[in-house]
Amino acid sequence: MNKKPTILNKTTIAKSRLFRIESLDIEFSNGELRNYERLARSGKGGAVLIVPMLDTETVLLIREYSAGVHRYELGLPKGKTDAGESFLEAANRELKEEVGFGARNLHHLSSFSIAPSYLEHMTEIVIAQDLYPEKLEGDEPEELEVVPWKLGHINELLATRECTEARSIAALFMTVEYFKALNTAS
Repeated sequence: MNKKPTILNKTTIAKSRLFRIESLDIEFSNGELRNYERLARSGKGGAVLIVPMLDTETVLLIREYSAGVHRYELGLPKGKTDAGESFLEAANRELKEEVGFGARNLHHLSSFSIAPSYLEHMTEIVIAQDLYPEKLEGDEPEELEVVPWKLGHINELLATRECTEARSIAALFMTVEYFKALNTAS
């Protein structure tokens, strides 16, 4: 494996409320110099994506407006980790805000990057089980629709073309495999 490149210089070239664009001057172990740009979060903390399981077969999806594609999208609840908050605490808070449930059992499934060549961003994937009703006020501009979906029918979900976010799709398939492994071990 190659030695990790050295960042010689890092400059913020643009900044918004949520993001900043950084220019990185990088030197590789073979002496090659390159300039990369990456999108970084303006604040500290990470992000969470929650797979809320109503029961062992039913996941709760949300339908919310997605400005990037300018339409309503079905997917998993998600959000940022606030200062001083663990990602499991953030997952439970976001679940309460977006779905109206808390979870007694939270399992860290995996961590995802989206576009690691361009984004300085990781998302923690959390399975939430043993749900109980609890609603917290969130920062969404409108009430989110909660849509129960059978975990065994993910292909039908994809066929609707309402669920296109890669993180949600990957997390759903990983959750299916997680439960298969649990059932095999039992």
